[in-house]
Amino acid sequence: MARAFRVVMSLAVIGAVGYGAYATRDLWLANAERLLGYQNASAPAQQAQGERGNGQRQGGGGGGRRRGAAQFSGPVPVLAADVTTADVPVYINGVGSVKALNTVTVRAQVSGRIVEIDFGEGQDIKKGDVIARIDDSVYKAQLDQALAKKAQDEALLAGAQRDLNRYQLMVKTASGTQQQVDTQTSLVAQYTAQLKADAAAIESAQATLDYTTIRAPIDGRTGIRNVDVGNLIGSSDATGIVTLSQIRPISVLFSIPQQQLARVNAASAAGTLAVQAMGNDGQTVIDNGMLAVVDNQIDPTTGTVRLKANFPNEKLALWPGAFINARLLVETLKGVTVIPSGAVQRGPNGTFVYIIKSGQTVAMKPVKVRQQDDALAVIADGLAPGDKVVTTGFARLQDGSTVQISASSDQTAPNVPVANDQGQPVAQNDQQGSQGNAGANGGEKPHHRHNGQGGKGGQGGKGGNGGNAGQNGQSGDDQHAAGAGQDTNASASTTPSNPSAAPTQQQ
Repeated sequence: MARAFRVVMSLAVIGAVGYGAYATRDLWLANAERLLGYQNASAPAQQAQGERGNGQRQGGGGGGRRRGAAQFSGPVPVLAADVTTADVPVYINGVGSVKALNTVTVRAQVSGRIVEIDFGEGQDIKKGDVIARIDDSVYKAQLDQALAKKAQDEALLAGAQRDLNRYQLMVKTASGTQQQVDTQTSLVAQYTAQLKADAAAIESAQATLDYTTIRAPIDGRTGIRNVDVGNLIGSSDATGIVTLSQIRPISVLFSIPQQQLARVNAASAAGTLAVQAMGNDGQTVIDNGMLAVVDNQIDPTTGTVRLKANFPNEKLALWPGAFINARLLVETLKGVTVIPSGAVQRGPNGTFVYIIKSGQTVAMKPVKVRQQDDALAVIADGLAPGDKVVTTGFARLQDGSTVQISASSDQTAPNVPVANDQGQPVAQNDQQGSQGNAGANGGEKPHHRHNGQGGKGGQGGKGGNGGNAGQNGQSGDDQHAAGAGQDTNASASTTPSNPSAAPTQQQ
């Protein structure tokens, strides 16, 4: 019985404690949830308070809306540029490699031992300069032998000629026969032909002897020497003595898409086309040359056609074997309308720009773009010189918006050398600093104040005291008024009159 009594009493105590906790849940549940880290800890207390809590939340939400409206009110800060006219070159870009205008592997034409090398590695030499000499003692002996053979045959020819004259006199006096005259005439002709053969042999021996002196066939620069003095060389050597390359002038072989071939042929028919060799940055012009030839066939595997251009290469900026970017000037557009590329926007209906009208308002204007690159856009229709277009700050713009043009000394010039991804000069971004960028960025991102403490909770920035006051049991009417007043001050502090503070608030 005692054990059963203790069980019944324990159950009664537990039930009483549970009922008491349930009855007083409004007093401790909110604090417990706050200690456990729940974001919406104030929700049960606010629901239990009924109409008073609802009034406070409505006041807090209104304050948040007022702050948002105040933040996005006022003119939109933008950068602008004037529409101008300019002469715009039209280029076709290609990738290729540098090749020496002429390349010769200097080899020996006769076999022998090298006795002399008369060039330095990397030396610029002229056509006809001596490169090396081969031992010529054997070839001099062959020349002397040919000369001696010719002298012998000349003596035989002279004796045969005298005999012929003698036989002719004997025939006239009937002392000899005509057969002797004919035989001697044939012998004279034979010696005469032998002299011609001797002369040819002498020329051959002389040429062979001259081959022992190896000379430069072209103007160019020598490479690394392949053989040294004392080595035996011959005409069958694959490596040769040295490689001679003509790099002044020099050639560049590059490829362009086959779709551009008709345009290149039409332009080259009017005159020689200019070609520029570009640096690794794609902006620096290394050298200027002229188009030499267009290949007579298209590569079917790549769909490209090869072009060859010659460059003077006076500064030796181009080197054989190097990869190079080349651009071919096919035409120049004279007096066309240009704007920065960043001003051109694209929508469902095509390309358009925001044109600034009188009264500092903008209007969407459809345009037709003829050509566009990283810096400039050529406008075929839709704009006129003297118009002003927006180049930066499009996030909050719409047709009819009021704008505030940020001061910039260089923004009015569209033909800037370097442009960022929005079409404006990089130098102007530095000049704007925190003021211009903060003003433009202020309209590109919505304020993120709904972090679980605004809206439903009635807490929004500085005006959030209205929601907290409801939990502390203060008067709903008084807290609503206080929250509205603080919300008004907060919204006034977030107006665009202080653009330098906008990035900090958005972050």
